[in-house]
Amino acid sequence: MAKTVFDVLTDKVTEAKASSEEFLNAGGAKDFAEYKEACGVIRGLNVALREISDLSRNYTDDIDD
Repeated sequence: MAKTVFDVLTDKVTEAKASSEEFLNAGGAKDFAEYKEACGVIRGLNVALREISDLSRNYTDDIDD
């Protein structure tokens, strides 16, 4: 099956999230401010992933009706 725009967005956001997680896991945060920023980025990307998932589900439900 061909990738939808939702699949592409999910892949890109997941890559960005993995990059931030890897940064933290490697001890890349030089101080607490950088740590908090990276955690905030990850939290925001998780929100984006949930929104994309909800939009995708609603879109496919509308098509099926």
